Amino acid sequence: MAAMSLVEDICPVPDIAPMTSQQDMDAAVESARAAVGLPVGARVVAAMSGGVDSTVVAALLHKAGYDVVGVTLQLYDHGAALKKKGACCAGQDIHDARLAAEAIGIPHYVLDYESRFRDAVIDQFADSYLKGQTPVPCIRCNQTVKFRDLLDVARDLGAEAMATGHYVRRAVAGDRSQMRKAIDHSRDQSYFLFATTQDQLDYLRFPLADLEKPQVRGVAASLGLRIAAKPDSQDICFVPTGDYRTLIDRLRPQGREAGEIVHMDGRVLGAHAGITDYTIGQRRGLNVAVGEPLFVVRLEPEARRVVVGPREALLTARLTLEETNWLGDQATIAEAAAAGAPVLARVRSTRQPSPARLALVEDQVAVLFDQGEEGVAPGQACVLYDPADPDRVLGGGFIRDTTAAFQA
Repeated sequence: MAAMSLVEDICPVPDIAPMTSQQDMDAAVESARAAVGLPVGARVVAAMSGGVDSTVVAALLHKAGYDVVGVTLQLYDHGAALKKKGACCAGQDIHDARLAAEAIGIPHYVLDYESRFRDAVIDQFADSYLKGQTPVPCIRCNQTVKFRDLLDVARDLGAEAMATGHYVRRAVAGDRSQMRKAIDHSRDQSYFLFATTQDQLDYLRFPLADLEKPQVRGVAASLGLRIAAKPDSQDICFVPTGDYRTLIDRLRPQGREAGEIVHMDGRVLGAHAGITDYTIGQRRGLNVAVGEPLFVVRLEPEARRVVVGPREALLTARLTLEETNWLGDQATIAEAAAAGAPVLARVRSTRQPSPARLALVEDQVAVLFDQGEEGVAPGQACVLYDPADPDRVLGGGFIRDTTAAFQA
């Protein structure tokens, strides 16, 4: 197959070394074919974001002999992203995806999902901060627009599966699909995909599960795709400046109502200009001084109160979950909780999972930590892994509320 090329320079960043042998490329193609697990010639929709990962997925599946259709979602105003200083690739993701699909030789469609994305992700993001929560918009996007709405489109196109560039593994055990961590744990995205349902997981494919990021860029370079050198996105996609508070102020100006900063012992230490400026665990920017380091330990949005205290007050003994999803062997997460199932609980994407067990507390699914867990915030996700098989995702939910260790 002739090398693919894009006529336009995508970004002035260093060249990426191509794969060293045809054997390496063949292995990458075979790995993608194994991940799909469908007969050659089957139609597969490739969700193409414009980045190197999803582009390589489309290219590998095409080389593997599948009938690949590329689909890109327009989710927000790309013109705004062009104003971000120092991010040469921002704002041209759709353009990059279109050029890549043309170079690969596959049909490509762009779907305008701006209104759906605004309702399901952006508005929910702003509302969460008003409630004193710390949202994870990438999870909401996967949960709604990508793995619900886009899957419907893929089925309408007659595809037998939809493939994405996420670093996560899908495995089949008996008559059920499992979600597992990718081989490259430094790139693993299972935390952000915990809400994927069993039905969705049966349909989805993740061809990068057995590849590390340098290999992915090597594939793109070997195929002559200039997108091989495109930097990974770092910020929330709809906040290209990184200043999410400005967006919240514009969408929910009531979050700028002033209130008190109160020590957990009841002392009023100062005032703030809006509760949306604060998140659980925050230390900087409190503008209060009492001779000891203070952290935001609780937000009380109805009273417009920011409660601060010492670091040890951040330790959480228990949390309850809402909007749960379950991929474990028990029929439901409530059944697992009633049985006191042991789990490894991950409360932030950057933290390692901690030993815990499930329980039912006043009919709510709860996670009880073996030791206090720090940095737990309502609105974040708590993702559950199997202690006997730590790469397996059991499910999880969004954190509804927490109980401090010293109160347990």
